[in-house]
Amino acid sequence: MSGTHRKVLEVLNGRSLTPPPIWLMRQAGRYLPEYRATRIEAGSFLDLCYTPELAVEVTLQPIRRYGFDAAILFSDILVVPDALNRNVRFEEGQGPRMDPIDEDGIAQLSQTGVIEHLAPVFETVSRLRGELAAEITLLGFCGAPWTVATYMIAGRGTPDQAPARLFAYRHPKAFERLLALLADISADYLVEQIDRGADAVQIFDSWAGVLGEEEFQRYAVEPVRRIIASVRSRRPSAKIIAFAKGAGILLKNYRQATGADAIGLDWSVPLSFAAELQKDGPVQGNLDPVRVVAGGAALEHGIDRILDVLGQGPLIFNLGHGITPDADPEHVAALVSRVRGRR
Repeated sequence: MSGTHRKVLEVLNGRSLTPPPIWLMRQAGRYLPEYRATRIEAGSFLDLCYTPELAVEVTLQPIRRYGFDAAILFSDILVVPDALNRNVRFEEGQGPRMDPIDEDGIAQLSQTGVIEHLAPVFETVSRLRGELAAEITLLGFCGAPWTVATYMIAGRGTPDQAPARLFAYRHPKAFERLLALLADISADYLVEQIDRGADAVQIFDSWAGVLGEEEFQRYAVEPVRRIIASVRSRRPSAKIIAFAKGAGILLKNYRQATGADAIGLDWSVPLSFAAELQKDGPVQGNLDPVRVVAGGAALEHGIDRILDVLGQGPLIFNLGHGITPDADPEHVAALVSRVRGRR
């Protein structure tokens, strides 16, 4: 469904709105007491992702509380390796874990049954579109192949993703097969989300910033380009945001190289550079999440600078990465109020 009254969609179509629409990465999450209560009810994090009734509830919690202009499907980027039978689990205080994959494991991977495994996620999307007010944009998402692959190689998150980088240098053909497979699965996954009611989708490349220039092209740009081309070949009007955290100057040609409609910017992107990127189309971001923890003058100053520099062009106001668990919900309310108060 299109619907030009959905402000985030309007910006994705190139319009500049004052004030800009706002949503926040990880807006449904541990900083909210209502989320923590639902998480306990679910039993495990994956059970929360795969139980449509509860996934809908946590997706809607920040919409009820703050009235954001977009709701983003509550799930996780690692449901894809879970669907590939990598024994994904989330250990309290430890983060995600899975069985590390090697060359033989990559050779044996199959797309068979993956989309069927993700059926509860698609049911959540369908239910959300039915529950959300007409003016709220519904966002689907997936992890970028590079970022998902880093977890599959190491079996966990690591500070600089050295295990995946080393594997890619030693076994380039196997690694590129893994990226291609993840890209093709991710494209199918996004198309199904769009068909179930997502107005737009975001591709999260949370670990793009650890790559050198050549590797960024091969492992971050090419797989995302492959996803977007595949989605667009089937759903030509699909609106896609690409977020390559930490990519810095390599973002200069990222929009053109991948075909993304909008690019997400982390908080380390200078606003002068962001303004240059905005000349080519919509940008999203890029408030430091720690300012939301700090609140007060630090929060207000960060918001005002972004709006002063980017507010006259196509902007979706967001953080430069996800809300942290120690953020005060009242600070989030103050953030929304200040953005919405811009005239």
